[in-house]
Amino acid sequence: MKNKLDTKIQLKKIIKEDFFKKEIKLCQTLYQKKGKCAWGKCKSCGVVPFLYKLRGEFLEDPVKIKKIKERVFKLK
Repeated sequence: MKNKLDTKIQLKKIIKEDFFKKEIKLCQTLYQKKGKCAWGKCKSCGVVPFLYKLRGEFLEDPVKIKKIKERVFKLK
């Protein structure tokens, strides 16, 4: 029995690109203004990986998730 999800699963793109960009921009804006949104701490938030999943990209690697969040929130 496998403990890890099969990363070769084909995900269906559920949201349109313009909606994805709008939601990512909302995360960026709230982070830049307040350092967080109503959901809590951006560094531990699952919204960004979830939005990527809805777009059809499954993020599983913690290092990759961290890099994407750094890019989204412009932490570096």
